[in-house]
Amino acid sequence: MQWANAYASGNRVLRDFYFKRFRAEFKPAAVAWIATRPLKNPNAPLTPFAMPQYRLAAREQATALNKAADEASTQARTNLQRSTNYVLGVVMFAASLFFAGMSTKLSSRRLGLALLAIGVVVFCCTLAWIATSPVSVSV
Repeated sequence: MQWANAYASGNRVLRDFYFKRFRAEFKPAAVAWIATRPLKNPNAPLTPFAMPQYRLAAREQATALNKAADEASTQARTNLQRSTNYVLGVVMFAASLFFAGMSTKLSSRRLGLALLAIGVVVFCCTLAWIATSPVSVSV
């Protein structure tokens, strides 16, 4: 603000004093803004901050970090789903063992074979599903 006041009042010494202390990313915008002759041109942008030359390095860094965070979040969701699938596989294997174990406790041989068949089907389906699931060996 003091630089703009010095610029508007024509105080070259004070204006140059402030200009030397500008951040490197602001100087091109200030030079471009001065080139628009803002004191005489009513169509000039109101401040150097409105110039396209004004780019914050921190904003570019934040954009890059947000992109990296999105990629990491996507990978985390993929890994979470993968681990959930493996836990479900363990539960399905346990269910197949339950059916197989219960088939030995039934007095009816036909019902026992039906329960054993269900256990074998669950086991085979789960085995096929787990065998085709992706594996990550990063320990």
